[in-house]
Order: sequence, then C-alpha cells, then structure tokens
Amino acid sequence: MTDGAGGPNFLGAGSGRNGAKEPRPILPWAIAGTVVGLIVAIWLVLGSAPKPLNPGGPGLAPPAAYAKNLTISNIKMSTASTIIGATQTYVDGDITNHGDKTLTGVTVQVAFHGFTGPIAQKNAMPMELIRTREPVIDIEPVSASPIAPGQTKSFHLIFDHVSADWNQQYPEIRVIAVETK
Repeated sequence: MTDGAGGPNFLGAGSGRNGAKEPRPILPWAIAGTVVGLIVAIWLVLGSAPKPLNPGGPGLAPPAAYAKNLTISNIKMSTASTIIGATQTYVDGDITNHGDKTLTGVTVQVAFHGFTGPIAQKNAMPMELIRTREPVIDIEPVSASPIAPGQTKSFHLIFDHVSADWNQQYPEIRVIAVETK
C-alpha cells in the first residue's frame, strides 16, 4: 500500500485524511446491544419460568379429570444398590384404563408418607411402562406404548432417594395429568 506520493502508507486501512482515524458511530451499536440484551432477558425470564416439580403445595396436587377412569393396582416395591453404592427404590404396579380414550401420557405424583408428618417426600414424574422384564426390566414412556380403553399395562417408577422419615408403607400414587388421543 502506498500513499499518494508513492511512499508506503503506514497509517493502515480505515484511516481518514491526514492519518486520523474516522470516529465510528457508537449510538447504533449501543441501541443494537440494548435490544439484544432485552430480548435475551425476556427469553430467560419467560422461557425458563420454573414449572412446579411438585404441584399441590405441601399436599398432593388434585387428580386429573380423566383419573376417575384409571385404576392403579398390584403395587410392589423393591430396592437395589447401584454401582456407586447408592440405593434405588422401585415402585411397580398395573394401570388399567376404564375410560373411552387412549392414553398417550400419564404423570403421577407419588407421596411417601412420614412417621411424624403427613408427607415425608413427594415426587411428580411421567409414568413409564415395562416393555420387558428379562434379562432386566426395560421401560418406555406411555407415548411409545399407548394404553387403549379396557387395557391394563405394568408400570415401573424409579426413585434415587427416599426420605429417611418415610414410614416404610406403600406410597400414595395419584394421577395428576393425562394425555389422550
């Protein structure tokens, strides 16, 4: 690069007359940055609004309207140790659809009652159905194996931790949301 006299131009690209840099307008960049910042802030506030992990306050959430058509039976519990030495608790049972719609999703709230209080621990989770039992239990979501009217399917719920205050009785299982087709 040369200057007008044929000599090298050491001022670099973007230099104005007499080697002075032209000022860049800062206002458009400030406005754009503010708009982007506001969009990100709104997205974080609205997009990540926490959904209650355990609706119902200190008690259980109300049952889903369709829950009156469902029967949960044959509850069994077991525990197993994991590779890292923790204990998992399993609740197995059957769910029967006595209604006229096919279930494609079921969310349950499980309450482990305590020795000293009404509920020692509660968990809301999607119900998962047992696909196979041998060589190990394999589970799948209800959406992968919808429950037709009149049909009974076995389910399997997994708990990584159960409160030490649990009274060792079977937990209460309440259907709090149902998806149908």
